[in-house]
Amino acid sequence: MHNVRSKLSGVALLLGLAASPAMTLAAVKDAAPGGFTVENTEMVPVDADTAWKALVQDVDRWWPKDHSWWGQASKLSIEARAGGCFCEIAGAQQAQHMTVTFVDPGKTLRMIGGLGPLQGMGLSGALEFRLAPADGGGTRITLFYRAGGYSPDDIGKFAPVVDKVQAQQLGGLAAYLRKAASK
Repeated sequence: MHNVRSKLSGVALLLGLAASPAMTLAAVKDAAPGGFTVENTEMVPVDADTAWKALVQDVDRWWPKDHSWWGQASKLSIEARAGGCFCEIAGAQQAQHMTVTFVDPGKTLRMIGGLGPLQGMGLSGALEFRLAPADGGGTRITLFYRAGGYSPDDIGKFAPVVDKVQAQQLGGLAAYLRKAASK
């Protein structure tokens, strides 16, 4: 019974996240019963080094607090090194959202793990922030996430919801960088 309640809680949280406004267009690349791939892209008017610094050093300033476990009470951080932690700390309450597996400063940050309720469902994935020069100047930031694992449910059904949430997260980084560039 506890397992069913946990699964239902995770599904309810995912559905609640779907109600959040997305800042970029949906980009579900593929979805199947065993997993899915989503990708979102934003163009920002800053160079890749500036975007990189905001990504890894200022995550607590741009990541939407309504997509964290403890909201304003917690602090998010990314240790940009192999084995580093994308963590959330609220005193004794702590979460390791993902583990850093690849760092190419100014270009690629790759992490593995399950975000939000996917973690509690035993699902995992590879998440990448890819930074590249944008046509006409600035930086193109792509947030790519491929997730999967065993579940008695069709994991592919979560793809549109996860995509919307990740669009909001990437939108938070883009808005933060645009605001900093306009100062």
